[in-house]
Amino acid sequence: MKILLRIWRVLPMWIHILAMRTYRAKFRAAVAAMIFDEQGRVLLFKHTYRKFEWGIPAGGLEYNEQPDKAIVREFFEETDMQIKVEKLLLAESSKEDRNISLIYLCKIVDGTFKESSEISEMKYFDVNDLPQMLFAEKNLIRWVVKEKQNELA
Repeated sequence: MKILLRIWRVLPMWIHILAMRTYRAKFRAAVAAMIFDEQGRVLLFKHTYRKFEWGIPAGGLEYNEQPDKAIVREFFEETDMQIKVEKLLLAESSKEDRNISLIYLCKIVDGTFKESSEISEMKYFDVNDLPQMLFAEKNLIRWVVKEKQNELA
């Protein structure tokens, strides 16, 4: 190990920078919408490109874009529907998928679902009977439901 560290030390700075950019964890900023209907069911999208097709409405932040505007834009691009952000629920970072995610409680305010290249269907699911989906997203839904119940208590 000492030999490797000595070699590392004598390498030019540009190699250090290149290596750090290549191997250092890079985070992507993401936004997501948690939307519930009157029965307390959660809205999920059926994604056309995922192994686990069903998931929370989400997307990436564009340069110089405010996160609350980003989720409104993403939702519209994927469904042709308008949503309103009610509040920020959670900001979290994930080492597994290298995301910094901002999760918003939202509600649909206008529009009719229109299929897109990314989303083929949207549907409300009982929070105790979710489809096969990413484990982290299921945990997030359960956390939000618990927080909502704590607010009502």
